[in-house]
Amino acid sequence: MDWGTELWDQYDTIEKHTQSGLELVEKYVKFVKERTEIEQTYAKQLRNLSKKYNQKRSSKDEPECRLSSYQSFLEILNEMNDYAGQRELIAENLMMNICIDLTKYLQDLKQERKTYLMEAKKAQQSLESTYKQLDNSKKRFEREWREAERAAQNAEKTDLDINATKADVEKAKQQAHFKAQTAEESKNDYASQLQKYNKEQSQFYFNDIPLVFNKLQDLDERRIRKLAQGYILFSDTEKQVMPIIGKCLEGITKAGTNVNDKNDTMIVIEQNKSGFERPGDVEFEDYSQGINRASSDSSLGTPKGPMDLLGRNKGKNFWLFSRKSKLSSTLTSVSTPPDASPPNGSHSPKFGRDPLSYCLKEINKTVKPRISSFRTLRRSPTVTEDFGHLPPEQRRKRLQQKLEEISKELQKEVDQSEALGKMKDVYEKNPQMGDPATLASQISQTSQNIERLKGEMGKYENWLTEAGARGDTMRYKTNTFSNNGAHDALSPDGAHSDESPPDPSQAIYAEFDDDFEDEELAAPIGRCTAMYSFPGASEGTISMQEGEVLAVIEEDKGDGWTRVRRNNGDEGYIPTSYVSISLN
Repeated sequence: MDWGTELWDQYDTIEKHTQSGLELVEKYVKFVKERTEIEQTYAKQLRNLSKKYNQKRSSKDEPECRLSSYQSFLEILNEMNDYAGQRELIAENLMMNICIDLTKYLQDLKQERKTYLMEAKKAQQSLESTYKQLDNSKKRFEREWREAERAAQNAEKTDLDINATKADVEKAKQQAHFKAQTAEESKNDYASQLQKYNKEQSQFYFNDIPLVFNKLQDLDERRIRKLAQGYILFSDTEKQVMPIIGKCLEGITKAGTNVNDKNDTMIVIEQNKSGFERPGDVEFEDYSQGINRASSDSSLGTPKGPMDLLGRNKGKNFWLFSRKSKLSSTLTSVSTPPDASPPNGSHSPKFGRDPLSYCLKEINKTVKPRISSFRTLRRSPTVTEDFGHLPPEQRRKRLQQKLEEISKELQKEVDQSEALGKMKDVYEKNPQMGDPATLASQISQTSQNIERLKGEMGKYENWLTEAGARGDTMRYKTNTFSNNGAHDALSPDGAHSDESPPDPSQAIYAEFDDDFEDEELAAPIGRCTAMYSFPGASEGTISMQEGEVLAVIEEDKGDGWTRVRRNNGDEGYIPTSYVSISLN
């Protein structure tokens, strides 16, 4: 069934129907555009959300960054950022495959429909013109035939009239014959026009209009099929990215399963372990037995109280639950009884009636300024280049980290120096490629950088030797205090300094065994699994297949690339967003 046969007389209906179909396409295109805007806005908000909560590059060295819970949260933010990218891809594909394509197709349909309607109108106008000619010839034939009848009647009447002359009769007969001949010509013209009109009418209703209507039917069916494809693309566009979106969601789930509470606890211990021993018991100083004062001072110099650790552990608060003034308030609460004269009428100007109370007062005098110095240090810690302000354990780690950084930077400068040397040799052998003199400044600067870095490395190696390398038995001097006050060396700002020379008569050394094993510089720091394939065509990159497991050598420094190594020793960089990383 087709429109040309079944709807041959429904021109207005077909015109209205095809126009309504084109309007539906326009409405769908507008709908998809608004959906695209929603997707773009959603993706933008997701990216802003990820950026808002993502770690800033300047704070990547914070201790919390090594915690698995923190790293998992960063992985979730990265996955959300990738998820936002997929929403942007959906918006882009909807715009390209539906909106732009349908809009262009719609313009072609409009132009085609306009052409077909013009053909139908042209055929209609031709038929109407032929009908007008037919009608005119019919009216002319009718008029001429009546005039011929009147002329024949007039000739017959004149012929019967006895008063009419022969000339009048002859004239009337000639007039009747002329009118009859004219009427016959009109009849023949009318018949010819009628035949022509019938032929054009048959051509119009059986050929021209059906052909135009069938073309319009084909146009409308093509529009419907194209619109149906647009409906399917609306779903398929999102289905195409669903596997990647699923992997993003799986990455979020994996980030949750990668959280390791025990490992986080060990990291917190490793990062904050000071390396000091717990303070020993405070010995009882019996002043009532008449002990020599000098001997008492010497005996009190043994570091058995927690305040000795304040001088050493300047960067850490020794008191639990941040109650720094508890000892001071406790000691001062012990009141000394009113002085009373002994039986001999005199008493010691220092000990008074209660020597123990005096001892506690002297200790209290010693504790107060130390707490004050500790609080001052908390407000404005003195950060030294050799990390002497840190506890021993943390100092060694920071020195080792610094040496690793200098080593990497030095290796980079050495590689650059070798490259410049090779380039200089090439220029010397082939002057047309460049002037070797232009590289002199760069070579000189690189050499200076290498010497500077070597000097810094030697300096930090000396400091590390002083602090004690890993596995060595370390001894740290503990500060002493006596009943006369503290013997700790103070820094200019009033804080206890670690630079005071040891005093053999008063120092007590604590031993610490560090059981950490040496780490290789290029040891893997984790593993990663490829979520997508990567060709690795550019220089410095490495190819990988989906599902391949690689060792992570160097984390992403913020540029979107991670350095990895295969089991066969091949190393290179891969996009961070293409892999799922699990650090040790």
